[in-house]
Amino acid sequence: MSFNNKKLITLDEFTIRQTRQFPNATGELSALLRDLSLACKMINKQVNKAGLVDIIGKYGATNIQGEEQMKLDIFSDEMLINVLRNSSECAGIASEENDDFVAFDDEYSVNSKYVVLFDPLDGSSNIDVNAPIGTIFSVYRRVSPLGQPCTLEDFQQPGTRQMAAGYIIYGSSTMLVYATKLGVNGFTLEPSIGEFCLSHPEMKCKENGKIYSLNQGNTCKLADSTKAFLEYCMQDDKENGLPLSHRYIGSMVADLHRTLIKGGIFMYPADKKNRNGKLRLMYECNPMAFIVEAAGGLASTGTQRILEVQPTELHQRVPIYIGSRNLVSKALEFVSATSELV
Repeated sequence: MSFNNKKLITLDEFTIRQTRQFPNATGELSALLRDLSLACKMINKQVNKAGLVDIIGKYGATNIQGEEQMKLDIFSDEMLINVLRNSSECAGIASEENDDFVAFDDEYSVNSKYVVLFDPLDGSSNIDVNAPIGTIFSVYRRVSPLGQPCTLEDFQQPGTRQMAAGYIIYGSSTMLVYATKLGVNGFTLEPSIGEFCLSHPEMKCKENGKIYSLNQGNTCKLADSTKAFLEYCMQDDKENGLPLSHRYIGSMVADLHRTLIKGGIFMYPADKKNRNGKLRLMYECNPMAFIVEAAGGLASTGTQRILEVQPTELHQRVPIYIGSRNLVSKALEFVSATSELV
């Protein structure tokens, strides 16, 4: 991708411009976003040479989810924790890879306003086949008193309270997409200067789309209501824009990035094996729902708006239907037509 230097706007410049819109802004959130982008540049460097060094393959351990951890998972998790620990803007973190949250207890961190939750390397099962993977993050303003270490209560907040959320996709180019209440903007990493530069301003999710995305190999395990929606997607009805095309990468970052740009719907419903859904509310569903809704789309569990779910545990799972407003609404018509789940 080529850039016109006269119009080049880096992530740092963009966040500073946004901060100036608020007279009382301290710039702490902008600084935190820059710290996150730094960590992801370091992860990107390792991703780009994963086939050349001994960081691909399995680590030999499992995470709290019972899933085998990949070597690059561990590197990414440690990189994010180390950068945020050294940041003066982060009070603590929670990661999909760790059992519990980590509170930073130095004199600067205990006075920091924000906590960060993240999935350090989404889609890591794709590492060994060189398919797109990514990092997902979410930023909350803490609710515990300043001057002491953050608490579990700071992390278990509903998604509506997110101050910012974003993802980095490590693909043919490396992109950072992040959302605040001001909207959604995308930045592409320019390797020659090592900076994320504004490439997709004011991103919007189309109201309709031509793509549906889910693991169709699990169809036999789905509720009849979800199967009925899939049959709707495959109808030969050109007047209503059907059938839809099926696309599924197996990395939420990659599938949602396509959905955000081209329109469509991404689904990971409850099924007979995962009766509460499979994807994690705090590390995947909430940040992605925040981004998609800020871009004009919808995100639901099938019965409730994702962002309004009150978390009860750090590694809580939920079903998700997310993407273009009209397609998600249509899916919910089918899902809400029955109380049957599986």
